[in-house]
Amino acid sequence: MAKEQSGSPKARQPVFQRMRVTLTIGVIGLCVASYILGAWQGTSTTSIHPSIIYTKSQCGESILRTSSNSSGRSSSDARLDFQAHHQVSFNESSLVAEKFPPCQLKYSEYTPCQDPRRARKFPKTMMQYRERHCPRKEELFRCLIPAPPKYKNPFKWPQCRDFAWYDNIPHRELSIEKAVQNWIQVEGKRFRFPGGGTMFPHGADAYIDDINALISLTDGNIRTALDTGCGVASWGAYLIKRNIITMSFAPRDSHEAQVQFALERGVPAMIGVISTERIPYPARSFDMAHCSRCLIPWNKFDGIYLIEVDRVLRPGGYWILSGPPIHWKKYFKGWERTEEDLKQEQDEIEDLAKRLCWKKVVEKDDLAIWQKPINHIECVNSRKIFETPQICKSNDVDSAWYKKMETCISPLPDVNSEDEVAGGALEKWPKRAFAVPPRISRGSVSGLTTEIFQEDNKVWAERVDYYKKLIPPLTKGRYRNVMDMNAGMGGFAAALMKYPLWVMNVVPSGSAHDTLGIIYERGFIGTYQDWCEAFSTYPRTYDFIHADKIFSFYQDRCDVTYILLEMDRILRPEGTVIFRDTVEVLVKIQSITEGMRWKSQIMDHESGPFNPEKILVAVKTYWTGQPTQKQ
Repeated sequence: MAKEQSGSPKARQPVFQRMRVTLTIGVIGLCVASYILGAWQGTSTTSIHPSIIYTKSQCGESILRTSSNSSGRSSSDARLDFQAHHQVSFNESSLVAEKFPPCQLKYSEYTPCQDPRRARKFPKTMMQYRERHCPRKEELFRCLIPAPPKYKNPFKWPQCRDFAWYDNIPHRELSIEKAVQNWIQVEGKRFRFPGGGTMFPHGADAYIDDINALISLTDGNIRTALDTGCGVASWGAYLIKRNIITMSFAPRDSHEAQVQFALERGVPAMIGVISTERIPYPARSFDMAHCSRCLIPWNKFDGIYLIEVDRVLRPGGYWILSGPPIHWKKYFKGWERTEEDLKQEQDEIEDLAKRLCWKKVVEKDDLAIWQKPINHIECVNSRKIFETPQICKSNDVDSAWYKKMETCISPLPDVNSEDEVAGGALEKWPKRAFAVPPRISRGSVSGLTTEIFQEDNKVWAERVDYYKKLIPPLTKGRYRNVMDMNAGMGGFAAALMKYPLWVMNVVPSGSAHDTLGIIYERGFIGTYQDWCEAFSTYPRTYDFIHADKIFSFYQDRCDVTYILLEMDRILRPEGTVIFRDTVEVLVKIQSITEGMRWKSQIMDHESGPFNPEKILVAVKTYWTGQPTQKQ
């Protein structure tokens, strides 16, 4: 084999390899030298020895911090700022915890949207001044409504139906004004409710038995009822044992605190009036409506008030009237009206009911009962005979939040035969609670299906089981008046239906799905509400409030601090609230409620700690106002 030449490529390879190694070492050396020089130049003459400190955060996580043992400072000694400065802020007045003072004691019964002083500014025609008139933003109270100085927890159900503490609602007016009618009596330190009413001085129980003799109240067909001008809601109170739940309403008027008495008794009620706006319930909600000397002029203003009752009555529903002008031949002297006047009023009501296509079922003694048709086939044809009222052209019959009433008949859903119930027939109670509501099975509410409804029931059954572990008194009579601020399809109320409580199901106006009609079809009650405004109730009227994602819904709509202050107003001392939301929202809610004298704790989701949704359980502490306190 010939000897390789010294200048060949193979002979030059070791030389190049040695050069690359030398170059690499040189570059590394330069980098190290530069780093050491830079570190030396960046230090001050006084050396700093940082020590590592681990502290426990509120959530139990270890947070790494540094501290210096020297008083010397330099540009590199400044603490790092870990706060986010460009995030989308939660809509509240301040991230700094605010301590809310008590309001003056004179506001202990303050009802923001039914304030008698503000009401005087509005016309009395058609009772407009009794409608909702909420304060402007600059008029909102930023203080806590105090309980009366000697406030006590209400009696438990069923004792509360018959008794209430005088110190909780210190008003004797009704016990004097309605003494003969047995509305309410004062017995030492408490009120007693004998169950009487203007047209049933011998008791609501006997009065309801009289109604039951005319139409069946116990076969499960009648579940939801409406009582207009309810007084202290004795009619609704005594229907409960017959498995009928009543939405009672009355204005805040000269009969001071009548709705407050109703809620203190553990009976559903709202401040309300039939005036110029629709009452806040969807069409076809109630199986039965009732007026016992409620002083509503049914025959006036083109029949608009009875037309509104027709809107909220279910197909086949009943309207019951007692008091003027019924049985006027017997009572006209006591009513201080002429026979001619009362006869004319009854004739006009009879005529209006006929033009609404109602059938008069019976009139016996003090009671008259009409029934709405199950569909509008004959009613549409009869418009050739009756010029007024006509069938409304719009199908927007459910809208009822600040919606003006109309003098036309709300149309019923179309049917294929004369014996078909418009909108679908309902199961008898209690099967009705879990049967698929017709509004879902018929696709009336976009996006909601039978499968979604059934899954929703399962979810809420699991959630309520979890709530019972978190709050053991929930199902043991500790809470009577319950509110669900964002009720969805009513799954929360359905999961609680076997316990001695009732739920006010609220559907926020502007929700993606209008589900209040579904809730009524299930046999529960509720109302529309914009939580940027106050609810139509007195202070301290609910024992338990459930708020499912309500603050995520409203955080970009209004200052949620005022929503929490409203919750504080309507919640009883030592009442409980459950919030469901993301942990970020709940932390901010917790910060605000600390300034409201609430105690709270964030809990894991029922599915476990890895679910981003959490639960905040809060309790309003007991405190009362002082007679001499100032704003």
